Amino acid sequence: MTDRKGPVLIELDEAPEMGPGAAPPVPDALPVANGQAMQIMAALATRRPSRLGRFFWAATLALLGFVLSITAWNFVTGLLAANPVLGWVATGLVGLVLLALILIALKEAAAFSRLGRLDNLRREAEAALSAADLGAARNVATRLSALYRGRAELRLGREALDRRIRDVFDAESLLALSEAELLVPLDQAARREVEAAARQVATVTALVPIALADVITALTANLRMIRRIAEIYGGRSGTLGAWRLTRAVLTHLVATGAVAIGDDLIGSMAGGSVLSKVSRRFGEGFVNGALTARVGVAAMEVCRPLPFGDNRRPSVTSLVKRALTGLFGQKED
Repeated sequence: MTDRKGPVLIELDEAPEMGPGAAPPVPDALPVANGQAMQIMAALATRRPSRLGRFFWAATLALLGFVLSITAWNFVTGLLAANPVLGWVATGLVGLVLLALILIALKEAAAFSRLGRLDNLRREAEAALSAADLGAARNVATRLSALYRGRAELRLGREALDRRIRDVFDAESLLALSEAELLVPLDQAARREVEAAARQVATVTALVPIALADVITALTANLRMIRRIAEIYGGRSGTLGAWRLTRAVLTHLVATGAVAIGDDLIGSMAGGSVLSKVSRRFGEGFVNGALTARVGVAAMEVCRPLPFGDNRRPSVTSLVKRALTGLFGQKED
């Protein structure tokens, strides 16, 4: 056997050159923020029970009320027979409970009446604008001034409107004057409520990792925000009125697809800090805060006695920027 000395050449198949450009892209491990808490909150607030469910609860409440009434009657009559003094005390207490229930019912009815008055004013204002009816516009302005007669912070604006109401001969100009004198200060107060609610929802979503905490916070913060906005515009609502108003606002947003990530949020997300791009919780907080601001703008449109004039409707992007600047990023100079 002959020994071979020297290098041995082994031919290999031609392999592609490896370099940084041939490396696969780094997968995005973080899911995209989609405002899940606000999505769940909107679904819970707008979900309507089935007919069978409504029938069941109506029958259950009727039975419960009947049982409680019979129990209270037997208790009072038995106590009157056994001890008249204690029986009359129990009768007085039952009467106080019934009086409280009547007062609560009257309060809820008054709340619905106030909300209905705002709705009527807005519809009449829209009709006056569409028909250019000066008489209808003057009637709306007069009723609007009467609506805020007891608001001390609007006294100067109301007096200015009352002085000039006969000097304007155009329906659109008269309603614009009414808006400028009476509703601009209320719009500023409503914006502050929206910003506070957006900030609260964003903070809890970003910093509290407890399951369902962000959903509960979003629901309670939005309920309180919508109720406060209604109070600012003169439609102080009770418990049932606030819930009905919340359902109306969120149903409108869900029907129009507004409770979702939209184009008007791109600027807000781009203005966030690096943490919102790195941390999923911070990203969710930013999006939930932006969606809360969108709900707030819709609540302003629903509760406002006049439709927004030109360039007066608040921008969701500006509200989010004011509410969350400094919370997820550095404040601007």
